[in-house]
Amino acid sequence: MNLDFTIIFKYMPYLMKAAGLTIELAVLGIALGILLGLLAALLKISHTPLRFIANFYIWLIRGTPLLVQLFLIYYGLPQFGVKLSAFASSILGLGINSGGYLAEVFRGGIEAIPVGQTEASLSLGMGKFLAMRRIILPQALRIALPALGNQFIISLKDSSLCSVITMSELLQTSQRFASVTFASTEFYTTAAAFYLIMTTVISVVLRSMEWRLAVENRTRGY
Repeated sequence: MNLDFTIIFKYMPYLMKAAGLTIELAVLGIALGILLGLLAALLKISHTPLRFIANFYIWLIRGTPLLVQLFLIYYGLPQFGVKLSAFASSILGLGINSGGYLAEVFRGGIEAIPVGQTEASLSLGMGKFLAMRRIILPQALRIALPALGNQFIISLKDSSLCSVITMSELLQTSQRFASVTFASTEFYTTAAAFYLIMTTVISVVLRSMEWRLAVENRTRGY
């Protein structure tokens, strides 16, 4: 078997553009996931009937594959009169999926904060919402940062599944060029290298953020 990776250089601009789209999908997807996950976490720890909706959402998302969720959004919603583009469907699918997992991450972070801090905030005249926003959530997000970073990496890799709904991200672009040039090994290896580089950079950035927060905590005496 003769491998010729020089063919990759001809298509490199297209692969880099597709890699940029992959990052965009992951960033927008995780941003939506943070909003949905935080909302679901707050509803789950509330003492209202809305916690059952949050529990159902978490149960449904964690119990079904992302691929099925993408198919339902892109091919299923048009049957109900809701037609979304492949880009919008990809972001919605990634966001809804990551939100189901981040909900438990945020819930664990919130419940890890000593209840005495909430009681002290209320004794100072803060309302529950203000205490949650100013005192509890900043600390909970710091605790949840490692798991949040892991979910971002997972979303970046899971974005490859968006190729099945005609999204021209990194994997589908590599598949298209591989089928034209018959250089499957070269293009799939290059795609794997792109994913590895992106996840490595994210890991380094997250590790740096965790180290800086740890230093701040030690300085403040936490």
